[in-house]
Parts: sequence; C-alpha cells; structure tokens
Amino acid sequence: MHNLRSIRGVRTRAIAGALAASLAIVLVAGACAPAPPTPSPGIPALTVTTVIGGLDRPWDVRFTPDGTMLATERAGRINAIIGGNRIVMAAPSDVVVASEGGMLGLAIDPGFATNRRIYTCFMSNISGSLDERVVRWVVDPTFVSLSGRTDIVTGIPMSSGRHSGCRLRFGPDAALWITTGDAARTDTAQNPISLGGKILRVNTDGSPATGNPGGALDPRIFTLGHRNVQGLDFRPSDGRAFSVEQGTNCDDEVNLPVAGANFGWNPGAFGFYNEIAPMTDGATVPGAVPAVWSSGCPTIATSGAGFVSGAQWGVWNNALVMGALAGTQLRVVSFDASGVLTNQWTALTNQGRIRTATQGPDGALYVLTDSSSGSILRVAAV
Repeated sequence: MHNLRSIRGVRTRAIAGALAASLAIVLVAGACAPAPPTPSPGIPALTVTTVIGGLDRPWDVRFTPDGTMLATERAGRINAIIGGNRIVMAAPSDVVVASEGGMLGLAIDPGFATNRRIYTCFMSNISGSLDERVVRWVVDPTFVSLSGRTDIVTGIPMSSGRHSGCRLRFGPDAALWITTGDAARTDTAQNPISLGGKILRVNTDGSPATGNPGGALDPRIFTLGHRNVQGLDFRPSDGRAFSVEQGTNCDDEVNLPVAGANFGWNPGAFGFYNEIAPMTDGATVPGAVPAVWSSGCPTIATSGAGFVSGAQWGVWNNALVMGALAGTQLRVVSFDASGVLTNQWTALTNQGRIRTATQGPDGALYVLTDSSSGSILRVAAV
C-alpha cells in the first residue's frame, strides 16, 4: 500500500487524493475483501424503537396472518409477543442449549388462518442422543400454549451444537425450506445421505417436496456443500431463493439455491475437519457453485436475513438485509434480476450482535439482538 507521506512535490494533489481514497476503501473493506460497489443516494433514514427487551438470545421472529408476533429464544422458549409482553407458549423439555444449538428457527404455516400450525427447529436429546429436528405445533386460539407436537424431520446430525443452521422458511412453492449446518463434522456436507450441511425442502408432514433433485441424494435434500446456512428468504419481486451462510475466517456468503447445486464446502478433503477450508472448493468439488456475494476477510458472521420492499426503503427496495454477529451490523445487499451484486451498505452498527432481520406486516424491519438480554427492535424507514 502506498504511504501518503512518501508523495513528493512532483506528484499532483489529485494523485494524493486518489491514494487517500484507496486507503480509506481498504480500511473499511478489509485487506482480503473486494471494495464494495459505490453507495447510491436515496439511503433511507432509520428510526429504531424497542418492541421488547430482556429476551435470552432471541433467534427468530415471524408474524401470523392477524399480525401477532411469534419469536423463539435459543434458551428454549417459543413465545407470542403481545402488547410488548412475552407469553411463553412452550418450552420443550428436550431442547438442548449448547454452543450454537438450542431453540432456533421458526416458520408459520401458509394455512395458519385455518390450521394454526407453526414449525420450529431445535437441538434435542429426545432420541437418547443429540440431533436437530423440525417440529410442527398447533397454536392455541389465544396464543397461550402449543399442542399437537409432531416431529416431522429428525436425525439432522449434531455434535456439540456448533454449526446448527436451522432457519425455516416457507417458499412461494408452499414447501418448507430447512437450512442445516455441517455440525463441524467431516462426514456431512458432501455426504449425499446426510441431512447436515444442506438445504432441505419438505412438505408440511416432512415428506420430500416435489422438485428436489433425488438420485443419489436423500429425497429431502435440495442443495448440498454448505458449512452453516443461517439465513434464507425469497425475493418478493420474483420469488427467487437466497441463502446466507457463515464462512470461516474469510467469506461469509450469499448463494442462490437451485435444485442439486453443490456449493463446495468440503472440509473433510484434507483428512481432518479443516476450519479454514475454502468455502467454495472447486478443486475437490468439480462444478461447485460460487457465491453471488462474499464478505472477504475477515468475516462478519452473517446470520438471519430478509428482503425489504416498499418505496419507503429508497434504494434498499427489494434488497436483502442480513444480520451480522461479529460484525455487529446490518449488511444490506442488492442484486439485479439475474442475481449479480449491484450494491451494498452497512447500517445499525450501534446495537451489538444482530441475529436476524425480517420485514413485518407493517413494512418495518424487525431486528433481533443476540445477547443474554436481547431485544426485538422495530426499524422503520422515514
């Protein structure tokens, strides 16, 4: 890197200014990261208010058709948030809270208005050993309890709770999409019959959804070769799926899941679990699909994500908003119709570790802060 103090009088003031700008870009982006696209005007002004505080590592938040907020806490609770108060609807006794594991993902059934079903994903010891599982529940009409527990997907591998994945979302196809981590094991991400290190698509009873690639893969598997997918959402303009994956020391990723795609995480290729293996290892995984966005070095630990839409969001309209844990920020990224990155911005850098962000029925973003006294924040564009 040039040292501005070495510039002699023969160099022009314009060259010095250009070098200073280059230095600023490197300091912001990180030594290994490509410079982000130039920011655009029209970035929305934000107001932040607290919906509820005092939650133990809130992990996911969704809204029922009548606008009732439901939220999970990694500590083991499934809650309704009504009038700024937490109503614990269930705290299953088999939830194991360890490392990154616990009560994690949450989804609302598309038919909730008539069947009142929700789905949660969590680490469990109910089988006698640790696994991760997706459970379907029925919500009481007054949001005070859950009943009818039905475990629809079980046996997702777990070790200590590391790399749990566990985001749940219903797609425009009405299938339940499930992200899983590799459990920090060598025998999951590239294993065609392991449910670890994958994105799964199932029906509401846990059976394989139509359109999965099949063949040598477990019929519930949609994509493979993942390290730890914690974010998933569907672009409102076209319904396209985007997933968000935590990297090693480099390269958090945004990917475009399509049936049968292998995203190239293969830590076992080295004969041991290589913590710094390439996120997309084309050398050992021929045809590995590259990311459409990468953080570069160092990572910011991207987690949950959601698209925002509406004129109030200005240039963020139709952009993906990602929570970042180590980066303590929202990272906002926009893509063109074909999935090519067009711009990115950083926001909300003063709220600590951010687990996820999702747009509510009122058009605002609901942001979860990841701490033992975490909050749900309402972030509105003004």
